[in-house]
Amino acid sequence: MVYDDKVRYTMRIDRNLLDKFGYIAEYEGRTKNRELEQMIKRRIAEFEKEVGKIELYQE
Repeated sequence: MVYDDKVRYTMRIDRNLLDKFGYIAEYEGRTKNRELEQMIKRRIAEFEKEVGKIELYQE
């Protein structure tokens, strides 16, 4: 199975949450997409620290 480095992901979110999230992203000097990516990376790091490394692919 081949995995692309970048994939598109569509989600539904409350307008108020998205607007506030956009405010935070702009404050941090990032796009909403980049801010979300940073948040996901932090959460994965926290999870792996607590539970252990996530192994997704077998080489």
